[in-house]
Amino acid sequence: MINGLAFWLILVALFVFAYLMGMRKAAARLAAARAVPPVLPTEEVAAMEAKLEPYLFITGRKIAGEMFQFEGRLKCEPDEAYRQIREALAGEPVTPMLLEGNEHDVRVMVLPGELAGQGVEKPKWAVHWLLFAATMATTTWAGALDAGVNLLQQPGKFAVGLPYSLGLLLILGAHELGHYFTAKAHGIRVTPPFFIPVPFALGTFGAFIKIKSFTPNRQALFDVAVAGPLAGLVFAIPALLIGLHYSQVIPNGSPDMLDSNGVQIGSSVLLACLAKISLGASAYDHLSLHPLAFAGWLGLIVTALNLAPIGQLDGGHISHALFGSRQAQKISMVAMALLFLLAMFVWPGMILWAFIVFFIAGTRDTPAANDVSPLDPGRKLLGYFTFFLLLLIIMPVPRVLFEKIGLHSPYL
Repeated sequence: MINGLAFWLILVALFVFAYLMGMRKAAARLAAARAVPPVLPTEEVAAMEAKLEPYLFITGRKIAGEMFQFEGRLKCEPDEAYRQIREALAGEPVTPMLLEGNEHDVRVMVLPGELAGQGVEKPKWAVHWLLFAATMATTTWAGALDAGVNLLQQPGKFAVGLPYSLGLLLILGAHELGHYFTAKAHGIRVTPPFFIPVPFALGTFGAFIKIKSFTPNRQALFDVAVAGPLAGLVFAIPALLIGLHYSQVIPNGSPDMLDSNGVQIGSSVLLACLAKISLGASAYDHLSLHPLAFAGWLGLIVTALNLAPIGQLDGGHISHALFGSRQAQKISMVAMALLFLLAMFVWPGMILWAFIVFFIAGTRDTPAANDVSPLDPGRKLLGYFTFFLLLLIIMPVPRVLFEKIGLHSPYL
């Protein structure tokens, strides 16, 4: 049998191998792209430049194969400029992108239609439903096993695992469907959710969707990103509140506290507030969570992880939409470092997820087609509110609060 440490080392090694293979392929594609000489005739480049000149003071240009880029300053507001550029190129088999440049400059990239992700691909519904069914089975298994029931020996007691399984899948499903339907509303091609079953631990590594076309603008990027966490919280918080009524409160200092597999209430401001409302429990207390409450608590943890302003995570997209791609990448690098510090010095159980985020989410995301136009004030406020929610979930109860409202931080 492989012990726990060896299992995690093997898993991390697999992630490293997959990451390095992906880097090799990306480097090969980049080298091939750089080796391709310009194939666009001079007159075609001049014609494209003439179409852009009414909207852009052109100061530079680059050509690589059939892709080319013009640099300069816009002659009008970004939304209007991009609309006019799209209209000017409407008869061409290309997709224009308006991106941030140096300082106050912008870049207009013109991509061939096939490179812009055009085309239609039907979803493979059988695969999605099969993965969902498998994840239902593995999470039910995990929930029953946590309750002391081995479904291989007692399959008739499968209902013991359903509160955890149904609660967790409802939260994960709502999260991904929030992304899915919002993307559809913005005309973005996207796959249905892929659930990830695993036959151990929590029974799943979550779920994800794949975006198959460019996001039109930063407003759409923001809407798609923020819809998932908020939709998940709509179900995670009620699941936690309902499950708390059936959870066992173990007062601080009780001998049973050492035998409990739950959480300390003061480890999260949001959890402490919900427990205070639901149970009136002091944050000095320890909770042995009911399976439904545990699913709700995992929903909060998953939401917090997704809201981290890192690369391809929801929080990374929100940060990109709020601050622009350059600032978002700087924030992402700082947040990634903080995630590893948190895993090493505060919560060792987070180290696996830190590696997963590093290898899968990276530190930058894909730009929108119009990646220059800023968000409106309402979306900015909602974006700041989502990061405030992140702090409420991950931050232990501060010392200045516990004396006033009877809460306590376990880290003090």
